[in-house]
Amino acid sequence: MHAVSIRHIEWSIVERGWKMGWITPQIAAVKTGKKVAVIGSGPAGLAAAQQMARKGHTVTVFEKEDRIGGLLRYGIPDFKLEKSVVDRRIDQMEAEGVIFETNVDVGQDISAGYLKRSFDAIIIAAGAKIPRNLEIPGRELDGIHYAMDFLSQQNHLNAGDVIDNSSLIKADNKHVLVIGGGDTGSDCVGTSRRQKAKKITQIEILPKPPEARPDYNPWPEWPLTMRSSSSHEEGCERTWSVLVKEFVGKRKVTKVRLIEIEWTDDRKSFNEIPGSEFEIDAGLILLSMGFIHVEHGPLVDGFELEIDECGNLQVDDDLMTSVPGVFAAGDAATGASLVVRAIAQGRQAAESVEDYLSGK
Repeated sequence: MHAVSIRHIEWSIVERGWKMGWITPQIAAVKTGKKVAVIGSGPAGLAAAQQMARKGHTVTVFEKEDRIGGLLRYGIPDFKLEKSVVDRRIDQMEAEGVIFETNVDVGQDISAGYLKRSFDAIIIAAGAKIPRNLEIPGRELDGIHYAMDFLSQQNHLNAGDVIDNSSLIKADNKHVLVIGGGDTGSDCVGTSRRQKAKKITQIEILPKPPEARPDYNPWPEWPLTMRSSSSHEEGCERTWSVLVKEFVGKRKVTKVRLIEIEWTDDRKSFNEIPGSEFEIDAGLILLSMGFIHVEHGPLVDGFELEIDECGNLQVDDDLMTSVPGVFAAGDAATGASLVVRAIAQGRQAAESVEDYLSGK
């Protein structure tokens, strides 16, 4: 008998709740007269907005994309998260009074000054969207793309959007190389499979994780063990402890040169293994090595926000930034992390805004 995961139990309960009509809009009985702006409609922004609307505040969510949902809408493939799940939550929030404004790039379309004059509090939940690059010879060749550009485009296509052929990133009939072994890389594998790639290889610079918990990774720490997703089970080659040395091609990438590496015992450094160089064919390369921090641009500059040593928005214990009344939540404040952590931070930010508005 297979064990039933907590995730599956929670999923079954909430799906039955929606089916039976137990989950309904929770409309505030009294309006406070306070106005709150939320920048970004990903998991942190949506969690914060819903909680504050239920407190009776007038909440407006600003999203620079054409649809609400952020990472949930355009970052996670449909085969992992059906967008009807996002849509029903948005419908619930609209019924609770949340106002959604799409195609609004704060700092460009509207200024930080306008928001500070027009709202009593602001939460920045813009995510950490700057991807980590791989600056090696051949990086300028065609056919090398960031993973999120690939995934986002496919979600736009799934939604019925039309994209010019010259801009399409397609894996069909290609040798696809996914650089990075995390969840986003796994999503690239599954999406490439659905686009009928000829062959898919996923590589990771870190060593292959063990099947069971090592002594240095005891419970309740996050288990650093070998994991495979449904995308991996659908088919791909996986390789660990390899370093990409060069992208090869004339105008378009055709091959990748790699070398095997050996990590030191403390896993803080590695050495290349002499004579272990090899090449693989690759007509499409997807860079999936994580994200660095929130975008540093008109949004950050407009609010004159301080950032920490990692490039994230600097916040205090209440998630308030260096500007009074302006809060930050989710990946914009922590760096790239899990959806559940973004939701938790969104709720924490909502509580802090409630205290701020009430003068506590």
